[in-house]
Amino acid sequence: MSESKHTTCTENGSEPADIFKIGKHEFQSRLIMGTGRYDSFEQMQATHLAGGTQCVTLAVRRERLNDSSGRNILDFIDPSYVLLPNTAGTYDAKTAVRCARMGREILRNLDNPGADWVKLEVLGDSRSLLPDPFELLAATETLVADGFDVLCYTNDDPITARRLKDAGATAVMPAASPIGSGLGLANPNNLRLILDDLKRQDPDYPIIVDAGIGTASDATIAMEMGFDAVLLNSAVALAKDPVGMAQAMHLAVKSGRIAGKSGRIPKTRYGSASSPDVGVISKKKAE
Repeated sequence: MSESKHTTCTENGSEPADIFKIGKHEFQSRLIMGTGRYDSFEQMQATHLAGGTQCVTLAVRRERLNDSSGRNILDFIDPSYVLLPNTAGTYDAKTAVRCARMGREILRNLDNPGADWVKLEVLGDSRSLLPDPFELLAATETLVADGFDVLCYTNDDPITARRLKDAGATAVMPAASPIGSGLGLANPNNLRLILDDLKRQDPDYPIIVDAGIGTASDATIAMEMGFDAVLLNSAVALAKDPVGMAQAMHLAVKSGRIAGKSGRIPKTRYGSASSPDVGVISKKKAE
């Protein structure tokens, strides 16, 4: 019997590894989680565990590494996690590049394997929190030349996504909707265009949905569409039960991944009986 290409259970009930490769890193989890807006470091730590993440993003420029009691946030992040420094809160390429280099030095001192990659954010304004594509592209070119693996937070414009990939971005991460909005996938058609365009001749190129996820069903839909991973923060940190929502996101990403690979049935205008016509005891009603 031939081996299935889908993610199914093995004979002993365990799931075969579904490895997510991005840059120099390999993960079994396809959920990347954040560190901001939690009520406490303990709550953040509990959500990371419930979410099953293996990669955590940290805002280098504005993250409070110490709380009011002098405790360091890094003491509450599992050392086995790969840290993904990000340039949140920057509005021009020069500042974003400086922030990325700062993050690299911090992580090198921690001997963390995430030292040479960065989640690049260059915002256009503080109200929409949407990226500035011109400054983003300029920063990407500089950081790629500087040896970084650059993961670009971008808008849902397919042309911008293509330009970033052509500039050497390790991954493109279009927003489902504005950061922290919880609106979910506001423009699914454009997101599908990005997936189709960037993966047409490079099916293994990583594309991650970043920002705007509001609940578990949003994450599932994104994975069913063909995204390789989901990056989120507010959807968990601001939920009524952050730990419960983290667990839901963990399951949502896994189920969406399996469903997307398995393939949904075609949508049709009319019904289609699941039982065979053979042996029926009544005649079909005339159409």
